[in-house]
Amino acid sequence: MYKRVRLKDTVEVPPEELGDVSPDLVKKLLQEKLEGRMDEDVGSVVTVTKVHDIGEGTVLPNRPGVYYEADFDAVTFDPQMQEVVDGTVVEVVEFGAFVGIGPVDGLLHVSQISDEYLAFDHENQQLASSESNRTLGVDDAVRARIVTKSIDERNPRDSKIGLTAKQPGLGKHGWLEEDRQKREAQAGD
Repeated sequence: MYKRVRLKDTVEVPPEELGDVSPDLVKKLLQEKLEGRMDEDVGSVVTVTKVHDIGEGTVLPNRPGVYYEADFDAVTFDPQMQEVVDGTVVEVVEFGAFVGIGPVDGLLHVSQISDEYLAFDHENQQLASSESNRTLGVDDAVRARIVTKSIDERNPRDSKIGLTAKQPGLGKHGWLEEDRQKREAQAGD
């Protein structure tokens, strides 16, 4: 879920920039420091949008810069447990598919994709069912639900989001459309 939030943080303004401590400079420094960072409380910082207030600078011993606390708005992506999300498959591996949901990827384990057995087709980089000839590959659009979330603030790339697509209304968009058309055809009989 994307949110606009008001945050406070401290940035170091390097000595060569001290002549112009402006909201634009502080915004740029905050963006460099925070964008892409994961935080358990706010999620992933997508961008800093506006700096509202810049506090008094503080000098620390043996540090060249001056530290300013800033009050600012940011856009964050904070995936919520049980949230239904749309994403795109970015990688397929033997044990499942990684789905890009906003600025992070979630794992759709092979056991959570379908009730059918899906085999990994290494040559075509997809998961395939021999029962229905359905496949799931890179760039396929998927609707899934978040079932696990483990945020690693120190190493955001190690954060883990687990997905499922086994409930009705979830799965590859193409499969959902096929199922809808079958229901409509049966209702018309």
